[in-house]
Amino acid sequence: MRCDLLVVGASFAGLACARAAALGGLSVTVLEKKASAGAKLHTTGIIVKDAVDSIAWLRDVPPHLVRRVEGVRLYAPNLRHVDLHAPGYYFWATDAAGLLDWMVDSLRGLGVQVRLGTLFETARRVGERWQVPLAGGEVLDAAYIVGADGPHSRVAKALGLSSNEHFLFGVEHEYAAARMEDNFLHCFIDRRLAPGYIGWALNGVNVSQVGLARRLPPASGGPGARQVPIAAFLQKVSGLVETGGAAPLAVRAGMIPCGGLLPRVACPGALLVGDAAGMVSPVTAGGIHTALRHGTQAGEGVAAFVAGRGDDPSQWLIRRYPQFRTKRVLRWLFDHGQSDWLFNQLLGTRAMRRAAELIYFHRKGGVGP
Repeated sequence: MRCDLLVVGASFAGLACARAAALGGLSVTVLEKKASAGAKLHTTGIIVKDAVDSIAWLRDVPPHLVRRVEGVRLYAPNLRHVDLHAPGYYFWATDAAGLLDWMVDSLRGLGVQVRLGTLFETARRVGERWQVPLAGGEVLDAAYIVGADGPHSRVAKALGLSSNEHFLFGVEHEYAAARMEDNFLHCFIDRRLAPGYIGWALNGVNVSQVGLARRLPPASGGPGARQVPIAAFLQKVSGLVETGGAAPLAVRAGMIPCGGLLPRVACPGALLVGDAAGMVSPVTAGGIHTALRHGTQAGEGVAAFVAGRGDDPSQWLIRRYPQFRTKRVLRWLFDHGQSDWLFNQLLGTRAMRRAAELIYFHRKGGVGP
């Protein structure tokens, strides 16, 4: 089977890339190892307003898959809080699984071949094209490969590109209904429970989501390193987030890259996008906006290149990838200087407000009383 573009991974980045390339006239195949794009997700699925405003595809999302959240309530370790708002700014809480499955259906409507339950293992360069063997003896022949297959990318390993080494590990519970202040993303700082990251809670789309993540020490390998005290967190915030002792409807857990953009994310005829490239905010672990934006740019660049209208995007597109310079500094400070006492003292001060505005609203915010 021949195609112009092979995208590995039905992620936000991979699907955005496939859509842009298909709209550019390419024949596109997407390989996804899971039985559905929305299965076994590791994301809370929050999309920032910047993405809603700038990604044309999101304007077509069915309303039942999203819910607006207007502000952030940030808690110090002692549970004092400050409310953060920005005029006109909001987040989308999403049914992330439903959203990805809707995106897959949209791509199939454009003629994209989305092959679920199909594992990518390796690729071999033959002349100007790639040969990709699949189970059962089938070989895909592609002019270009884009790896969008998550933080432990098989494409990166197969093509000798960089792999993520710095991670957060998180666990999230979904409940049928938890009682909390409704119109906020609740964020909890606690070095003992969530070193290097936070706990969170929000009322999402038809479910309530409560999670906790921690920074993994470099080169941590034992299973104990990947444990987070979600039960202790639920107990601590029980007066603010009430689950009623109900069992969660679902539990998701996973690794989130937090080291920033990787040093080598492309080679002639191939590139990485999304989590595979480390394209995740080192501070917030948010990556959907950048995944959609740069996935789209990758698809457009590949379409122009394959049609002979432009250079190989592996040579120029990666210079547009986000460097996260400021947020990498904040990540270093959070890793090396996180102090519960300091956060208790600083919450609500001008310094804390400006830092929160940078992180949550890109300096567009203001703090409520």
